[in-house]
Amino acid sequence: MTLGRKITKIRKEKKLSQVYIASYVGVSRDAISKYERDDIVPSVENAKMIAKVLGVSLDYLVSEVDSLEVVDVDMLNRMHEIQRLSEDDKTTVIKIIDAFIRDTKTKRPTHKKPPGGGLKLFILF
Repeated sequence: MTLGRKITKIRKEKKLSQVYIASYVGVSRDAISKYERDDIVPSVENAKMIAKVLGVSLDYLVSEVDSLEVVDVDMLNRMHEIQRLSEDDKTTVIKIIDAFIRDTKTKRPTHKKPPGGGLKLFILF
């Protein structure tokens, strides 16, 4: 997917207007329109601002990868913070995350009671 298509797709998913993106980046709405049509390519600074307002990484925006799986900027920021921890603290965080994921995967769905309560009593004559 091209840079322009990614900008358009994410902007529409987030229900943002070209005018809003343009005002955030400091360019005209026409410039955003040209970026989205791949008529022109934004400068690195403008691309960084577009990625920021869209809540994605610049790497995702300019890469050829179409998947948004690794685009959660908040998660990415948390990962950077974890990398700054001591080795012991990193190990602890990873163990906690692993345990949480394991427990989440093994949870069984809870069954809801049928409407009208629990057990029904039938009397046969």
